[in-house]
Amino acid sequence: MVVRNKARLPGVSSKEGIDYEETFAPLARLEAIRILLAFAASKGFKLQQMDVKSAFLNGFIEEEVYVRQPPGFESARFPNRVYKLRKALYGPRELVRVCDGFGRQDLVSLSRGGDTSIVRIYVDDIIFGGSSHALVSSFAEQMTREFEMSLMGELQFFLGLQIKQGPEGTFVHQAKYTRDILKKFEMGDSNPMTPPISTNTALDADEDGETVDQKEFRGMIGSLLYLTATRPDIQFAVCLCARYRASPRTSHRQAVKRIFRYPKFTPELGLWYSSEGSRMPTMPGRRIDRKSTSGTCQLLGTSLVSWSSRKQASVSLSTTKRNQTHRREVSLSRDHYEKGDIDLVHVASENQLADIFTKPLEFGAFVRLRGYGVEGVDNALIKGEIESQWTGLIALPV
Repeated sequence: MVVRNKARLPGVSSKEGIDYEETFAPLARLEAIRILLAFAASKGFKLQQMDVKSAFLNGFIEEEVYVRQPPGFESARFPNRVYKLRKALYGPRELVRVCDGFGRQDLVSLSRGGDTSIVRIYVDDIIFGGSSHALVSSFAEQMTREFEMSLMGELQFFLGLQIKQGPEGTFVHQAKYTRDILKKFEMGDSNPMTPPISTNTALDADEDGETVDQKEFRGMIGSLLYLTATRPDIQFAVCLCARYRASPRTSHRQAVKRIFRYPKFTPELGLWYSSEGSRMPTMPGRRIDRKSTSGTCQLLGTSLVSWSSRKQASVSLSTTKRNQTHRREVSLSRDHYEKGDIDLVHVASENQLADIFTKPLEFGAFVRLRGYGVEGVDNALIKGEIESQWTGLIALPV
């Protein structure tokens, strides 16, 4: 059954630097989506979702673009002429950016009286919500009058993220995606494993090890990297294995398979943004090249919205240089502290949240730090939905 016919240019001969300069459309990062979800939860906003139908066809273009007359629609009077485009069509590379979020703004804030609403745009998907039902409804009606829209109701699924909004907060997870990638890489029957990486793991280049399929290995890494959108507890393990994607060996593949077995054991975990709603690096050495792994996490109130785990680009071999760098950082921090820009609070070693992004941890420490950002499902309704998605694959842990 044909749902919609789309027109695409039969041939594209435009050249970069001559016919066009830019080909990209600015998109909201996943961090921005998480910040929006955390902010909306703290304000009690109920987020809605709408979709712009044939979004590409709504954008006016600035460049001069000409197309041949489509077969079957040639002009009998002017068969050798071409059309000059006023709006975009599917096909030309330079026309991607014309649908870039209504004036190149992917985040819009609207105010009326004492009420506020927020709008997040991702190409043709729009998330919106606010403190006033009247203001939110007015925005939806205005968009419907201006464009052909599909109103999808309460935000529940966005970019592979499953979202459940409630009066106590918002729960974000990827249970369906987890199930899909386990099935894709034939890991559905494997035994669950926790934590995702052992404290005894010491991955290196393993140049004498047996090589494995590079395409499959990269696919596994890519799938896990997207899972980190709601599972920061696997960030370090995935990024560690990703360092060897250029020449993967059997030992690397075994480490990746262990990571897959961990979310199978914990499918109910995700990000919880409560309605009540800095950078913390550590320096554990890496035994292969002595480069440290930097872990950072940023919170909006009590909600974890951004994190990273990456190997530092260089290593300082000189103790003197290391001390000089440390003194400069301390001096800079003191200046900002005295200006009131930052507040310095002592954090005990066992509560360093970034540790989970920088090194393998014992199970007890791993679970304790994981609890600061990743939570299980307490709400019976949400847990029931996740259980139904995993029926026949695994049994949820009690």
